[in-house]
This record gives sequence, structure tokens and C-alpha cells, in this order.
Amino acid sequence: MTKTSGALPKKGKVEIDRDILLSIINLATKEINGVQSLTNDYLPLYKKMLKPKNEGVSIKFDTNGVVDVDVYVKVYIGYSVPDVAFRIQENIKNSLNTMVGIKPGKINVHVYGVVCDEEVQ
Repeated sequence: MTKTSGALPKKGKVEIDRDILLSIINLATKEINGVQSLTNDYLPLYKKMLKPKNEGVSIKFDTNGVVDVDVYVKVYIGYSVPDVAFRIQENIKNSLNTMVGIKPGKINVHVYGVVCDEEVQ
């Protein structure tokens, strides 16, 4: 009779590329009604040319592995800015948690403009 150990195999390491996190945050932001676009208006011109992939999203990891997110958006006129910002925060938090199992720290939403819809003009 052979005894088998009930021990589980050693856990491995999971690495998630920074671009994947940026894409998840980007999509989670664009899903919200009232968001016209993400913007890089906060970046100096030379950084806009060097990092076109970051389209309006900045992420930072602290020493504990917590992700802090900054999102820069333009909002359509007629939408409540605080409401849109809150829904962006909630959607990013839920998306990161369900897709990659990350609970973010701070999620800062920076509104860089209010845009008229072309149909309204």
C-alpha cells in the first residue's frame, strides 16, 4: 500500500504585464456612459510621443504591491461629473478584481474637459 501525501504542489508565481492592466483600466473607463474619451492632455508633448499606449491611464505600484490608478478623461456635457467619476472608480475596481484578482488602492479620476456631443450642436 502506497501512501500519498495530501500536500498540494508548491504555488507558482503569476506575472501580469503592465500593458494588460492598462488595457483593462482603459476598457473599464470607456464602458461608462458620459465618458467621451481618455486623454493624455496632462502629459508634456515629449512624453505623449514616447508613450502613446498609456492613453489617459497611469498606474503605480507601492512597496506592498498595491496598485494606485490615475485616469484622465473628458466627459460629455449634461452628465454629472461626480457621478461619472464614481462609476469609473467602481468599474475599474470591479474589473481589476474579477479579471486579474487585484484589489487596487487609490483610483483617482481627473476630468480634463467637458465636451459637447456633435448631435447637440
